Amino acid sequence: MSTHNYFQAFLLAAALLAVEPTAQAAWPLNVDGQALPSLAPMLKKATPAVVNISTKTKIEIAEHPLMRDPFFRRFFEIPNMPRQRETSSLGSGVIIDAKNGYIITNNHVIDKADEITVTLSDARQLSAKLIGTDPESDIAVVKVEPKDLTELPVADSAQLQVGDFVVAIGNPFGLGQTVTSGIVSALGRSGLGIEGYEDFIQTDASINPGNSGGALVNLRGELVGINTAILAPNGGNVGIGFAIPSNMASHIKNNLVEHGSVKRGQLGVNIQDLTPELAQAFGLKQAQGAVITAVQAKSPAAKAGLEPGDIVISINDKPVKSSQEIRNTIGLLPLGEEVKLEILRGGEAQTVKAEIAAPKIVQEEGQKIHVKLAGLLLRNATPGDQAEGVLIEKINTGSYAFQAGLRPGDVIVMANRQPVASLDELKKAAGGGRELLLNIQRGEGAFILLLR
Repeated sequence: MSTHNYFQAFLLAAALLAVEPTAQAAWPLNVDGQALPSLAPMLKKATPAVVNISTKTKIEIAEHPLMRDPFFRRFFEIPNMPRQRETSSLGSGVIIDAKNGYIITNNHVIDKADEITVTLSDARQLSAKLIGTDPESDIAVVKVEPKDLTELPVADSAQLQVGDFVVAIGNPFGLGQTVTSGIVSALGRSGLGIEGYEDFIQTDASINPGNSGGALVNLRGELVGINTAILAPNGGNVGIGFAIPSNMASHIKNNLVEHGSVKRGQLGVNIQDLTPELAQAFGLKQAQGAVITAVQAKSPAAKAGLEPGDIVISINDKPVKSSQEIRNTIGLLPLGEEVKLEILRGGEAQTVKAEIAAPKIVQEEGQKIHVKLAGLLLRNATPGDQAEGVLIEKINTGSYAFQAGLRPGDVIVMANRQPVASLDELKKAAGGGRELLLNIQRGEGAFILLLR
């Protein structure tokens, strides 16, 4: 039956159902000799591969130091109380390998969990073992006993198109397995600040809390995405949900099963989006691409001949619309893989090839760079960190830098008004002056700090 006839039958059935039946009339079982359209046959095959995941986590309860003093407790007759409390959470998962019992879910579903329990569609409850997590992409893999499991076939998410029908299967609000349907609203969504590596499928299929880690499937019952996030002010569905593409999820799952973590490489460049203003400044007609703002010394990019000011317009023959696309592509390539970049330099198109290499984690004591950084252990930020620059790995809480407000995890992105992409650049920018002006990235925020 053609798609056109399919929807004709569907609309006719809807019209018939809208008419109030009489005592003598029964609901039609078919229209023009064709059975009414239904997703039920597909769902009977797909839903057994989607599981509910519950976790238990023990959290240390903070208490005043005096409460730890046995003499104080005895004097005031304060009984000993448990210093831990147990929390629980619910989510979903997808059986991706029935033979070995591997299940994909979101990292935030099982993050810091002490116990993970998987409930199958037939009500069996299985204890799960954590295989590996990748917080940057929000993917995790757990393993259960591989007995009588059903896995979900995986589709090529690169073939998805806006307007394709999709179905979300999960465990919203802990209600039990629930199915919602919709379409692909957009592809390649990034820059949302939800995860480190973003290439989301956007859908209007209802996704609510508890759907996280569940399946987004096509009408053939094949996995096209892992439901992971919603965009709503009050935490409920408003028709904007996001799923991690199955290609990305499968790639990360393979790394987690093989290594327990994702080993990401780097190109060794700082990049930013090509805005219309920058495109005009460069004398370009197009405003899509990414501008290389810095190239790290001895990096794959430097060896390939890339230079600041080069504009990347495609990577591995795929047009580049933003700097996030380059970061995603590089972050998902295995070490040693060759990447092909098409760039514009001086208005002329060139093709450059570079080999993805492991990031060099160089550490340096802060006092060797500047006297005001004494007590710090610094290293070059890697692609998995929150920003490009120099990361504060450790800090002495008695140091001047700590008292001034610096903390472990902060990334120095500028020093004395000069961009900083490495320890070498920080040394040059810091100079020998008594004062040091730092631009700091901390999580989603940024601030400027003057050490004097």
